[in-house]
Amino acid sequence: MIEVFIFHLHIVGALYAFTLRWQDDSLKEGVLAVGLMGLIFMIGWAITGGVARIITPAGGFAPWLTADTLSLVLLVIPEIFVFRMLFFKRSAL
Repeated sequence: MIEVFIFHLHIVGALYAFTLRWQDDSLKEGVLAVGLMGLIFMIGWAITGGVARIITPAGGFAPWLTADTLSLVLLVIPEIFVFRMLFFKRSAL
């Protein structure tokens, strides 16, 4: 269930970034924003997946906290700062 919530947050964030860039600049900028978010997500999940598999025991910490769940949770932490810096802060200009 935690995985579904995290995936849902990514979809909502991608829609927000697309809409924000599309309205401010152009459709191409919106598509590029979603592509950048997808690229960060894929590379970050690959990195945190390896770290989580090293940390997590074979059966997981609990039935709801497996290596995949831990890797997504570890991924969300730096993504919050990166996405906030790139997409969610409006400039004062």
